[in-house]
Amino acid sequence: MKPSFEDTVRARKSVRSYDRRPLSQADRAAVEDLLAHMQDDTPFPGRITTKLLEANRGTDTEKLGTYGVIRGATNFIGVAVQDAPGAMEAVGYAFEKVVLGATARGLGTCWLAGTFNREQFEGAMELANDDIFPIVCPIGYPSGKGSLVNAVFRRAGGSDHRKPADELFFDDSFETPLMQEAAGAYAFPLEMLRLAPSAANRQPWRIVRTADAFHFFREANPQSKYPYDLQKLDVGIGACHFRIAAAERELAGRFERVEDNGIEAPESMAYLFSWVEG
Repeated sequence: MKPSFEDTVRARKSVRSYDRRPLSQADRAAVEDLLAHMQDDTPFPGRITTKLLEANRGTDTEKLGTYGVIRGATNFIGVAVQDAPGAMEAVGYAFEKVVLGATARGLGTCWLAGTFNREQFEGAMELANDDIFPIVCPIGYPSGKGSLVNAVFRRAGGSDHRKPADELFFDDSFETPLMQEAAGAYAFPLEMLRLAPSAANRQPWRIVRTADAFHFFREANPQSKYPYDLQKLDVGIGACHFRIAAAERELAGRFERVEDNGIEAPESMAYLFSWVEG
């Protein structure tokens, strides 16, 4: 029986140790189908390119490298996107659907933004000139043994902990936390958003509810070492969780930019988009 969306969200974790088996024919076909349809309802623009890659490409010396962070994986997914406004949100939203679909099949995954040999993976991806290449994701069967690397990364990134809702969600302004009881039917989508993965578990999203909308902001991150904005990717992942959960509870709405939203945001916050009810 297929697990519920909530069960899938709670089961998903970053897997860094795999048992070296390549994907079975059935699982490979399922992953390819997920990739083929990942942008079917993505509300953000961006031409996303994905490729299901093998760890060994031809000779023994042509190994796709992850600097020891990932152990035993034989399959990876490379994700590139045309460099344009909304691109990182699009990658986060669309590829998280793949991650959740893989999790529901019992497959392990791990978002990698920097701990991979970019030159080797770029050669395998065959990128267009205007593409950026933010993500590589191993995919396969989790090893029965928890690796030391996995334990270290989970502790360092605080992967087993999430910020409480009153630090993330606000009512009408950034001065008033949005309590679960006041969120009503949207308490579930907000909780699924709270549990979404993010780089170093920073949870950079902040949501302000107004009369008929939920406005998505992100924390500023001026010290990012990447040429693209990973926090926008993280907010895209969160938006995916929010929208799927809202659809499950039959809460109608759509994502769009609301420039005149009337919210006075701190300087540390940047507005991205809104979920408009109805």
